[in-house]
Amino acid sequence: MQSSATVLVYSDDANTRAQVRLAAGRRPAADVPPVEYVECATLPAVLERLEEGGIDVCVLDGEAVPAGGMGVCRQIKDEVFRCPPVLLLIARPQDAWLATWSRADAAVALPVEPVELAEALAALVRSRLAVEA
Repeated sequence: MQSSATVLVYSDDANTRAQVRLAAGRRPAADVPPVEYVECATLPAVLERLEEGGIDVCVLDGEAVPAGGMGVCRQIKDEVFRCPPVLLLIARPQDAWLATWSRADAAVALPVEPVELAEALAALVRSRLAVEA
């Protein structure tokens, strides 16, 4: 098992980024490695960090301004070679179709519910580590 998984959390709102970190915790499930978080508040920071590599999963805020997570997701799925799986935070469950349009791998509603977020994040970490194995 990999020693840790790196999760990029994108939101222009520091409180949303903190919610994600606190809800998922350092280990979202017993069968995944501990998680290290990289926080980004702007689209250029997300693109730069993905270019550097080493990101296992992205968590993107669909409500981020000015670049919303749905558009960011679609862009990185098109532009980033071997793009990591993406967990999209959506404002309403009815927005799930937009998450599908953006090609997100999973979506959870805001405000985050800790168990739901941890389960979704753990599933994406597992899928990423399986691809790399």
